[in-house]
Amino acid sequence: MQNAQGSLQGGGIAIEPDDRNDAYRSVVSDVISLIEHVQASLRLIEQEIARETAPGSQETSANIIVLDDVTPPYVRATAALNACGANLAIALQCLLDSKTTEHGTPASAWSPQALSVPSA
Repeated sequence: MQNAQGSLQGGGIAIEPDDRNDAYRSVVSDVISLIEHVQASLRLIEQEIARETAPGSQETSANIIVLDDVTPPYVRATAALNACGANLAIALQCLLDSKTTEHGTPASAWSPQALSVPSA
């Protein structure tokens, strides 16, 4: 049986409200970190594509035709990272929504930048 503070009586393992809040904050923080990491990876891919497609980045000659295009792997990776970022943003929004309905804490307390996922 639980008492008013949320701990179990009778010597059982208890999760205090502060522990739940800490766990919640930790999960939200981890999701935000993952979103930031995905965004950083997308920026790196965009930079690499720009570097490889910039004029003068390849030796060109009138007698040489380049048939190999290195951008398709980047395009596939970008699509996968965009999907991952979108799903992480949905997960974060679900976490924020659940906290709002559970405790009335406004979701705006967390950074809105974390919800934005760049498209490439």
